[in-house]
Amino acid sequence: MTNGRVNPACSLEDQGITGLGNVFYNYMEPALIEAALKRGEGHLGNGGAFLVETGKHTGRSPKDKFVVKTRAVVDSIWWENNPPMEPEKFDVLYADMLEHMKGKDYFVQDLFGGADPAHRLDVRMVTELAWHNLFIRHLLRRPTRDELDDFTPEFTVINCPTFLADPAKHGCRSETVIALNFEKKLILIGGTEYAGENKKSVFSLLNYILPEEGIMPMHCSANHAPGNPVDTAIFFGLSGTGKTTLSADPSRVLIGDDEHGWSDRGTFNFEGGCYAKTIDLSAEAEPEIHATTHKFGTVIENMVWDEETKVLDFNDDSLTANMRCAYPLEYISNASDTALGGHPKNIIMLTCDAFGVLPPIARLTPAQAMYHFLSGFTSKVAGTEKGVTEPEPTFSTCFGAPFMPRRPEVYGNLLRDKIAKHGATCWLVNTGWTGGAYGTGSRMPIRATRALLSAALDGSLADAEFRKDANFGFDVPVKVEGVADLLLDPRRTWEDHDVYDVQAAKLVDMFAKNFSQYEAHIDDDVRAIAIG
Repeated sequence: MTNGRVNPACSLEDQGITGLGNVFYNYMEPALIEAALKRGEGHLGNGGAFLVETGKHTGRSPKDKFVVKTRAVVDSIWWENNPPMEPEKFDVLYADMLEHMKGKDYFVQDLFGGADPAHRLDVRMVTELAWHNLFIRHLLRRPTRDELDDFTPEFTVINCPTFLADPAKHGCRSETVIALNFEKKLILIGGTEYAGENKKSVFSLLNYILPEEGIMPMHCSANHAPGNPVDTAIFFGLSGTGKTTLSADPSRVLIGDDEHGWSDRGTFNFEGGCYAKTIDLSAEAEPEIHATTHKFGTVIENMVWDEETKVLDFNDDSLTANMRCAYPLEYISNASDTALGGHPKNIIMLTCDAFGVLPPIARLTPAQAMYHFLSGFTSKVAGTEKGVTEPEPTFSTCFGAPFMPRRPEVYGNLLRDKIAKHGATCWLVNTGWTGGAYGTGSRMPIRATRALLSAALDGSLADAEFRKDANFGFDVPVKVEGVADLLLDPRRTWEDHDVYDVQAAKLVDMFAKNFSQYEAHIDDDVRAIAIG
């Protein structure tokens, strides 16, 4: 039995997925919330938000993600970063998942990955949970009702949390599995209720497909000046570095908070919503994002709330530090209607430095920008991945290694070529620690970060006096209005300067050792930075 609007020539049965119970196609938000409540998947919160918990998985499971090693992709996948699954194992996994699904109800959303009609991907999401359907309806782009009549999916994602994989039988690592088959245009997700796996699976697809079209896929947020899409800024960074917070500047127009493409036409959001961390979220510091947590349909994931009043506790991380809310982009008042921007005028690379060594902002040459882009230095923030309980210094190439099917140099070369063609000023911004490493220092003041970014984006920072950083060679401003001079020189913020020097030398050495893996694939100017 089917319910809802769907292309009559392209049902799940037409795709060979048969024997299911009810199939609910393209339900809108009220119907999905009604279904989720009826099925006991969560609770109705204040303002009509939907409150859920995801069980033992409160973050992504990157070690359980596999790419099927078919002939079509064997020479183009970065296998060191993407564990292979044999095609025969995938076929068994798919057959067993379909058998598990028989007789059960499922929810389908037909959606677009990408705001630019010239480059978007038509994706069908099949979910066991109604609230997962609500989540992905927020996070991807929603077709009009008329567009659904002709919708034909290019890729299909099936998410079945109650299906538990068998490592011996299915060629995976555990009961949890995320398997991408580019040849069969199919992604299977099992054994996890964490909703972020849905959106990141589509991001991984776009990261593989778009480079062949000359489009740079980016793990970044983006905004532009009011009435001036040409003045676009993009913010690279892993979860927890401030992409969502810093791009949601009320004085600028938000294009998107997490995933974008850079084509010859400009910048475009992959998504139709935001997936924001809510730990320590306050109405004073981030009023727009805070307001979404009590709006109709917002998914509140893994937050503690009062049983009687349903009031959310933004400081209680007893379930996870990775508590989040998912909401449509239009819930942010300054969001772009089109989710399109121009070619980036400023490129900001956000890093959360747990060593307390990097300055709050530094200006990069094009070669330095490629070096730091390929390095992708940051600290994993507690809760973002399973097992991470406190910040861990890490290198995640292109600021998104878990989502990169191709080798890093593919993305690095695309970035270099686009900077050269369109011109952009590149900045490295540290939102991590100052005055000491994690455990002794303190987090970089958000007001200082905002002031420095404002100066970079309005062009005034370019006129500041700069010094050459002794450790990394990039330019660091000496004085910026509204920011304490002391903060601009990390060494001076440490009580013991000798200890800082030791820590800085350690970080420089970590950069050099990490970058050695790319030296055979890069230009001489970038290699010169790597060897000092």
